[in-house]
Amino acid sequence: MTEPAAAPRIHYAWVIAAIAFAMLLVSAGIRGTIGVLILPLEQEFGWSRATISMAAALSIFFYGFTGPFAAAAVQNFGIVRTLLAALFLMALATAASLAMTHPWELMLTWGVMMGIGAGVVSLPLGTAIVNRWFVSHRGLVVGLLTAAMAAGQLVFLPSLAFLSEQGGWRPVALAVTICSGVVALAAVFLREHPADKGLPPLGGTRIETPPPPSRINPLVAAVTVLTEVRASRAFWLLAATFFVCGLSTSGLVATHFIPYCFDNGIPETRGAALLAFIGIFNIIGTTLSGWLTDRFDSRWLLFWYYGLRGLSLICLPFSGFDAVSLTIFSVFYGLDWIATVPPTVRLAGDIFGKERAAVVFGWLLAVHQVGGAIAAFGAGYMRTALETYLQSFIISGVACLAAAVLAILIQQAHRAPPTPATAAA
Repeated sequence: MTEPAAAPRIHYAWVIAAIAFAMLLVSAGIRGTIGVLILPLEQEFGWSRATISMAAALSIFFYGFTGPFAAAAVQNFGIVRTLLAALFLMALATAASLAMTHPWELMLTWGVMMGIGAGVVSLPLGTAIVNRWFVSHRGLVVGLLTAAMAAGQLVFLPSLAFLSEQGGWRPVALAVTICSGVVALAAVFLREHPADKGLPPLGGTRIETPPPPSRINPLVAAVTVLTEVRASRAFWLLAATFFVCGLSTSGLVATHFIPYCFDNGIPETRGAALLAFIGIFNIIGTTLSGWLTDRFDSRWLLFWYYGLRGLSLICLPFSGFDAVSLTIFSVFYGLDWIATVPPTVRLAGDIFGKERAAVVFGWLLAVHQVGGAIAAFGAGYMRTALETYLQSFIISGVACLAAAVLAILIQQAHRAPPTPATAAA
């Protein structure tokens, strides 16, 4: 380590955070496009909502299980190359879908390929960036990146829904293909480590020499970390609560809110606008959650977040879907959309250590996405079988109330030192 040069007025870590914010925003927006495609695909091909929901479920599943391996891959190949490969895969998936005529092609492109690509450009990679570039303000930056990931699924939906209403699903697929290429240009300004700019991490006092690339296979490194933490009660409690987080957000509301509104006489563009409205308040709520995480016990924050979210989901089916009740739901639920992420990331770092935090959170996100996949397919299947989403929202709300209780049982045990294999990774 060496003494830093005179620090610039604006630390380059904020530039890196801004680029990461933009990439996570666009990546999540592209992955969330499936919610806009449900109705036009249903109308053009005659595919059932359960069939289309299976593609959404596959995307969510592969998105989750790519995370821990992506975080480990950064140690081998670097942030820039890992990001560019993922963005290329997402562009390839959406471009190839323009020629699809069968359900299996939907599953492959918008399910498997999209899930893997978006799973790389996600929070585990964002967590790795934060750990490299920030010593102070970590909770705040994780909150901002979380807000980008969640809001990206929502803020683009009104314009995409408009494209869908005007020309069907193909203009939507073409638009997100172009977005994948445009956002890749931001990688020109990325740097791997603060030392590449001759700076210490933000809040640090010395320039840290970057570690050499890991020689451990990313698959082995990710599985090694899971093996190390699998006996931890805290890990499984975090996993259980984060499973419910996925069950009640990306799988249910992000995927089925627009069709649910349509079932209640609300046009697709207005339903998409309401989701975008949720996204705006999500940015506020998740950023505030990051600020609170730096100051208060993360377990009690999770207790309140899950409890209030559960109540909002239980109340929605009985709201009448009028303008006032939907506005209240959008504000209340939006503030809590993924506010759970900053305290979850903080607990993972406090319990399992900085060295393992990104990969541990990657595994937690995998469990989160299993919950999301179950909700995405389950809600679609129940809507097809019962012709209503009522039961899906009640089940999700009750699960959130249970997660609130589990959150306060998490013990911030003394973290164990990393093993040699983990340190090398």
